[in-house]
Amino acid sequence: MALSTRFTETFGVQHPIVCGGMTRVGTPELIAAVANAGALGFMPAHNYPAPEDLVKEIAKIRDLTDQPFGVNFTILPSRNPPPWEELMRATVESGVTAVETAGQNPEPYLPIFQGAGAKVLHKCTSVRHSLKAERIGVDAVSIDGFEAAGHPGEDDTPGLVVIPALADKIGIPFIASGGFADGRGLAAALSLGASGISMGTRFMCTVEAPIHQNVKNQIVANDERSTNLIFRQLRNTGRYAKNGVTDEIVRILNEGGTFEDVAHLASGDQGAIVLQTGDLEAGVWCAGQTQGLIFDIPTVAVVIDRIVAEAETAIDRMVALRR
Repeated sequence: MALSTRFTETFGVQHPIVCGGMTRVGTPELIAAVANAGALGFMPAHNYPAPEDLVKEIAKIRDLTDQPFGVNFTILPSRNPPPWEELMRATVESGVTAVETAGQNPEPYLPIFQGAGAKVLHKCTSVRHSLKAERIGVDAVSIDGFEAAGHPGEDDTPGLVVIPALADKIGIPFIASGGFADGRGLAAALSLGASGISMGTRFMCTVEAPIHQNVKNQIVANDERSTNLIFRQLRNTGRYAKNGVTDEIVRILNEGGTFEDVAHLASGDQGAIVLQTGDLEAGVWCAGQTQGLIFDIPTVAVVIDRIVAEAETAIDRMVALRR
């Protein structure tokens, strides 16, 4: 079975489910598994900052699937940014038909993508930013609720509010992110006006995810309280798994510390060590509140099939309530 929405029609996929771009996690093997299961996965371009390397990774995905997939461009301030425009052109010249943008305003880059026929999904954390994305011409929006891992914005608005608030105002398709890990969530998002969902933490806890088994096991062991919000004082809030490192960052900043006081703790290189070695206290690592909804480590195909089946059951149950 399949659930047809404006999102699935726009992006040419079977299921209204997205694996958003995840640094060091969204490898060709994971993205291809998502595509083969009928959903849409985005591989982060910044995982491969040399255009020729990105082209090779795109080719790897093509060797593993004949289904649609995408590339993520998370463009953030950097002292040494990758060659974004070269990476973008390499992506569309490789025939990729979907891109996910995040961070900076994507307007300058839309001609590169859309001029080559690619659809653009832009990640936002508020209704106002989503409406601006619509005005500049993106094809769809992904809206993060406060439950999301990574950077949920500064408004602290949960999905139960931000999804219908956006549905009331936007004209293009949008999907919801943050707090989704099962079919009940998909059915809820659809009922609130979204055209699908995006998940990260749930896809981390799959057989194909290229992270250490210790991390996957910890996600299963954790619950919905097992996150910390760091950098709140700096208005650059990030939701990460709760561990000794994120506890220490919160403590230092709560006591008036600066970014320089915690930069060594929040190092991306240290976070990579967690994912690679399974040392859960080596650094910070992303996980959302959906840890409280994850109880197993199945294949990607099982996750997606189960979510669709659960959503259909939930929808049928709601229809049966009518008298």
